[in-house]
Amino acid sequence: MRLLGIDPGLRRTGFGLIETGASRAAGQAVYLASGVIRPVPTGSEPQRLTELYTEMRQLLAELRPDCAVIERVFVNVNPKSTLSLGQARGVSIAALAAQGIDVHEITPLKVKQSIVGTGRADKAQVAHMVCQLLKLQATPNPDAADALACALAFWHAQSP
Repeated sequence: MRLLGIDPGLRRTGFGLIETGASRAAGQAVYLASGVIRPVPTGSEPQRLTELYTEMRQLLAELRPDCAVIERVFVNVNPKSTLSLGQARGVSIAALAAQGIDVHEITPLKVKQSIVGTGRADKAQVAHMVCQLLKLQATPNPDAADALACALAFWHAQSP
């Protein structure tokens, strides 16, 4: 199974693709790809959302995931930031749904608990554990590492 993790954001949307299943080592997830979608920062919010949608659709055509997991929106101190995050998340979900890809959700707390063992882990701890679990030589961009962590945490939750 090719599982795509998404860490949504209007400025940066991280993605990470892992593969799991019988063809791979028992209980092992394999890293396939990761990166960050960065809409043009000078565009209006509708322009950036449109660009995010277009780039997400292109990415899905290239990566061909079987399913996806996206981080749930958390309530932020800044309501405008929370709203922008929710809009970016909605655009990402729409792009996935338009391709017929099943979309699952996971909370940031659940991701951190699954990957690091504590819900209070910081981004550096999450990235370090992603590297360990996927046997990566280099640390991915923090947004890509968060997306890979989403995919790994969801996969761990599904594993017997």
